Amino acid sequence: MVTNARPLGGDLFRNPVFLSALFSLLVAQFLKSVIGILRSRSTSFREVLSTFLWKTGGMPSSHSALAISIATSIAYIEGLDTSLFALSLFFALVVIRDALGVRRAAGQQARVLNLLGKELSARFDLPHHLVKEVHGHNPAEVLVGSVLGFFIALAFCTL
Repeated sequence: MVTNARPLGGDLFRNPVFLSALFSLLVAQFLKSVIGILRSRSTSFREVLSTFLWKTGGMPSSHSALAISIATSIAYIEGLDTSLFALSLFFALVVIRDALGVRRAAGQQARVLNLLGKELSARFDLPHHLVKEVHGHNPAEVLVGSVLGFFIALAFCTL
């Protein structure tokens, strides 16, 4: 018989690493939705909800906010000289590099392929199926997301 059983997830919602990561992701996606509303005044509720739940790319980078908040909160709690911080730091760098480079380049290539496909389809009456355009981030979006994640992590670790 187990005598020291804890409720499932009881400590998770008191864990500053988990909370800072979750809130960084939610705040970044919320801000992205608000910015989307302000940019296009005819945005429907469905589009806003889709942006909040699924959209990648845009201002700020939720990927960067999440990754930096994890690294920052682990640094604050565990210390800079731990293996766990080193892991989280390099994880964050990979996520940011992916957001800036690979996903952005793939999105740009997909956009060009879609334009080319539409033109060939119209010119030669060929069927064309759109390629999904993955939206990466520009440096400003990554910077804002990173700063957001850093300060949210500090807030959860110090309060």
